[in-house]
Amino acid sequence: MSIQKQIDNYIAEQSEQKRSDMNVIHNLVMKVRPDSKLWFLDGKNEEGKIVTNPNIGYGSYNIHYADGSTREFYQVGLSANTKGISVYIMGIEDKNYLPKTYRDRIGKAKFTGYCISFKSLKDIDVAVLEEAVCLRP
Repeated sequence: MSIQKQIDNYIAEQSEQKRSDMNVIHNLVMKVRPDSKLWFLDGKNEEGKIVTNPNIGYGSYNIHYADGSTREFYQVGLSANTKGISVYIMGIEDKNYLPKTYRDRIGKAKFTGYCISFKSLKDIDVAVLEEAVCLRP
């Protein structure tokens, strides 16, 4: 199955509100990053055990590990979870950058060093989210 079909299926299986919000975000990321490599991670490990929520990924960057090895991964991610939606901005070295830059402007959202989570798009300023997904660390 193609990556686009996996993405379409993943979004389609969400509740009506979450499906609508995820379609808006997916289209927004595709608009601001039109040439991005698409990824779909089903959340399962090598043994087929579910270890995380599925993720849609956009773009590419290399993760550098302490042992000197590298691995290609997506630069922006989108995932549904029980509390809402998470948008991941990978590759940011300053783990305080997202909250420092967007907390006071985005609306009702929670932050980690690389994640912006919110219940619904109606809770946030979508233009600020668009600014965040445009980051190219």
